[in-house]
Amino acid sequence: MRTERGKSGGIQLDNHKLYGIQTARAVDNFALDYKKTNLQLIYAIVTVKKAAAMTYQKLGIGKDGVYAAIDYACDMVLKGKADDAFVTDALQGGAGTSTNMNVNEVIANLALQKLGFHIGSYDIIHPLDDVNRGQSTNDVYPTALRIAAIQMLRKLSESCAKLQQALQTKENEFDNILKLGRTELMDAIPITLGQEFGSYAQAIARDRWRLYKVEERLRQVNIGGTAVGAGNNAERKYRFGVIEVLRELTGIGLAAAEYPMDITQNNDVFVEVSGLLKALSVNLMKISNDLRLMNSGPKGGLSEITLAPMQIGSTIMPGKVNPVIPEMIMQVSMRVMANDFAISTAASHGEFELNAFLPLIADSLLESLALLTNAAELFRTKCIELIKPNPERCKELLELSYAFATAYTPLLGYDKVCEIIEKSSGNPQKAKEMLDD
Repeated sequence: MRTERGKSGGIQLDNHKLYGIQTARAVDNFALDYKKTNLQLIYAIVTVKKAAAMTYQKLGIGKDGVYAAIDYACDMVLKGKADDAFVTDALQGGAGTSTNMNVNEVIANLALQKLGFHIGSYDIIHPLDDVNRGQSTNDVYPTALRIAAIQMLRKLSESCAKLQQALQTKENEFDNILKLGRTELMDAIPITLGQEFGSYAQAIARDRWRLYKVEERLRQVNIGGTAVGAGNNAERKYRFGVIEVLRELTGIGLAAAEYPMDITQNNDVFVEVSGLLKALSVNLMKISNDLRLMNSGPKGGLSEITLAPMQIGSTIMPGKVNPVIPEMIMQVSMRVMANDFAISTAASHGEFELNAFLPLIADSLLESLALLTNAAELFRTKCIELIKPNPERCKELLELSYAFATAYTPLLGYDKVCEIIEKSSGNPQKAKEMLDD
């Protein structure tokens, strides 16, 4: 065991624990047993720390070997060698300070081990004086969240592109299958099954484009702004150098914010991104529900398409198969919509120069991005690509309807067509003969 001391007294920790007293306090204070801070965010924070260490090495700042060891420690974390050391709860007070301290302590102790010192020898490498030098949670955490969000947005955009392509493939495949169109769940006019899937593809195409464009707003970062965006306690050369290193490390065209205080206190960009994720969720939910309805039956419903049977649908009704993939997609969409509400509420409650609720924004946003990326992949591979049409059933329902009647209104007039339909006694074929006469 080792003893670490802080403002509130000392605490004993197992010698093998890479985190220190500040992290241990946070684990105790925020013992929600909810879920740990998203690892994508952790890795992005570590990337910021690595960029800082590399910048200080270039500038020749710091004690000999310290920033090289910190750089090494960051690489170990980014390789997944210390995942179990990041133990702070996703929801925490302090605007993310506990997570930043968790990262600082783990990196410091890994660097100490690299140099041959015992964990906790903070007189050699200090979590704050060295790892966190020239930084604040208030510029590190938002910068890291933007990096993580961009990385995940790119993956989501790729998933949407593949989903769009799968829908377009079905559009072409089903182009010659005539079916009954419906408005307000009532019989409308003839369309093709391909047209329906083409419309779905267009919706996803818009989502893909919106997500691609919003990355521009995320590229502005406030790193170097420290506590409130004014750059207190950060060397000028460091402020200008760290952003260049971050660009190299991430491959993202990051730009130093023109007004860092704005980025530090305002989180409307995350609300914007979340709003676009909600828009995608709306489209995914609408498409999923349409597929459930078209698949309904197989004997008592529409049965215009057949979804691939993924698993048994009932523990009591033999042979029943449920549309489980669209149902999952709809639940993911509901979760993303709920996360959007949380993000909007949290962003609106920032006061003055900082938002204390950034951890909720981060957790909700990254969860939504991950859920939608995985959902889009599963929707494509386990549902869309496996859909089979039922052209005979589509034709049957079309012929049982009065969908043809609309074509007669320019010649006979709306009222006359209605009168003939009423006289047909619910027999579409008889109505068509009467209209032709």
